[in-house]
Amino acid sequence: MSFLDRIAECNRHDLAGFVRFVVAGTPVGWVKRSFAARLTGFPDVFTVDDETVAISPLLATYEARTRAVADALRGFAADGTIKGWRGELYPVGAGFHGPHLLAMERTAIPFFGVRAYGVHVNGFVRRATGLEMWIGRRAVDKPTFPGMLDNFVAGGQPVGIGLLDNVIKEADEEAGVPAALARQARPIGLVSYCQETADGLKPDVLFNFDLELPDDFAPINRDGEIAAFHRWPVERVMAITETTRKFKFNCNLVNIDFFVRHGLIPPDHPDYVEIVRGLHG
Repeated sequence: MSFLDRIAECNRHDLAGFVRFVVAGTPVGWVKRSFAARLTGFPDVFTVDDETVAISPLLATYEARTRAVADALRGFAADGTIKGWRGELYPVGAGFHGPHLLAMERTAIPFFGVRAYGVHVNGFVRRATGLEMWIGRRAVDKPTFPGMLDNFVAGGQPVGIGLLDNVIKEADEEAGVPAALARQARPIGLVSYCQETADGLKPDVLFNFDLELPDDFAPINRDGEIAAFHRWPVERVMAITETTRKFKFNCNLVNIDFFVRHGLIPPDHPDYVEIVRGLHG
């Protein structure tokens, strides 16, 4: 196993099994052909052919599309196709800053191969002996990736909140970080990937932040999503990332990005160029 294996695992997909998802003439995602066939049952919302799934042109506004798509998707939630309905809306459009064409339930986003965004925070402590990282372990009752290792703080980027405000909110809920401390998180770039899942496609972007924590800080989870926190030397985090699949898959990319930026994977590493390129799949 290697860092390149972790990157490759985040980028396995075959678009031959998908058709384009189009809104108002703009391609915004990809739909599995098997799921596209089921959308033909909603002709007032979706038009489906061999190459595309499109939202009906009669739904001409952001609000109308959002309402109509939500009504259709609730049927898929009721029959168990879409699991774990969150009631949290993600923006759908051609790019992060829009224009946004509708908002869609978070758990439905992969079914339409829409690019989702998130914020991930590397919480670390600088000691004389080297860097140490705070790592979360996901609760065993979480519907996704239960019991796996996770970044210090992470969350999806919903409609109606800025990136730093989302970091502050998630840091409070997941790790009990005071707002004044969370506000010190530094935006340091992003990673991206495109992974095919059983539901559909995840062509996602994670905005990464570094947060240097005081030596005496101890995180406390407040929303029940993290079972425990571990403070480990960065070398241990590197070994787990490189040689196991114990981290939630996309957290590996965030870890690797941290290792590169802090010189822990140096330019003379034999895979350095491929690693850096691979973080932007």
